[in-house]
Amino acid sequence: MLSIGKSPGKLYLAGEYAVVETGFPAVIASVNQYVTVTVTESENGGTIQSKNLNKELIHWDRQGTDLVFDDTESQLAYILTAIKFVEKYALEKHKKLAYYDLLVTSELDSHDGKKFGLGSSAAVTVAVVKALGSFYGLNLSKMDVYKLASIAHLSVQGNGSLGDIAASAFGGIIAYRSPDRNWVFNMVRNHSLSKLLKLDWPNLRIEPLHLPKELEMVVGWTGSPASTSILVDRIALTKAQKVDKYQHFLKSSRQSVEQLIQGFRDNDAKMIKQMISSYRQVLTDLARFSDVHIETKMLTKLCDIAESLGGAAKTSGAGGGDCGIVISNKNLNIENLKSEWKKVGITPLQLKIGDIIDHA
Repeated sequence: MLSIGKSPGKLYLAGEYAVVETGFPAVIASVNQYVTVTVTESENGGTIQSKNLNKELIHWDRQGTDLVFDDTESQLAYILTAIKFVEKYALEKHKKLAYYDLLVTSELDSHDGKKFGLGSSAAVTVAVVKALGSFYGLNLSKMDVYKLASIAHLSVQGNGSLGDIAASAFGGIIAYRSPDRNWVFNMVRNHSLSKLLKLDWPNLRIEPLHLPKELEMVVGWTGSPASTSILVDRIALTKAQKVDKYQHFLKSSRQSVEQLIQGFRDNDAKMIKQMISSYRQVLTDLARFSDVHIETKMLTKLCDIAESLGGAAKTSGAGGGDCGIVISNKNLNIENLKSEWKKVGITPLQLKIGDIIDHA
């Protein structure tokens, strides 16, 4: 028996940093590069293999319902935690646990293993949940996949907005508001997963959006990976020290992103471009008062070149490296943009907006 789970990476169009606050909006695009997890039934004992892990093959066995394995690679944490929660849910649904070989393949890193900042740990978590959900015949909806993957991700990471999980589970472009994570933590401790999947999570909103036909997204990569967790921690410190300025940032972020979402709903290309540029300024202000280096020199070049050619551009995600995105009219000379980028050492990525996922 063979089951496959496939999930896309993501890029933030707007709302990064503010989205970690419960209920604050962000717009996130999935991309057409994927993590694929293949689960194949086996007899006695199973294996986990991932191109991103140092060891070729990791063997595991069972002690009761728990997995026991011969390695403790940190990158395995997301895979193992996703397995744990899917199997816990499978047991609640009276499924018999099995042995299997699990293979992870990813398109989300460069050929030499550098990260593009496309949310690979979230995509891996979602793909494992989908593949094992299918393997055990759990009939998971997209929202079920989001919730199980979020529970797994939170139990490894302890924080984060879970927006990249939502983008990987739903595909396309989404307007996203993060749930109350403290509520989720408490519910996981005190209730069955079956109950938790049925409940509405406080403040959580996921709404599909569509890019107007006359617009397209172009992505450039600076070649230097960023550490999201370090940058987010620094902002958290600023939040405690500069309360008024942080509250002003949250207010500006909400206004900008709400207008961007309305632009999508109204199919208003001009408003979408305007709000992408506006959010670049919101992030610039945040960087200034927090002393966090969000827009590096390379990202500034990436954005300035795109804007000089008529596109709306900004960093994507935590910044500090990784990718910049451009939303432009299709009549913009994309080849010209890419050649100008290459002159200053920016790599254009062959990324498009990912397909909307029809079912889990």
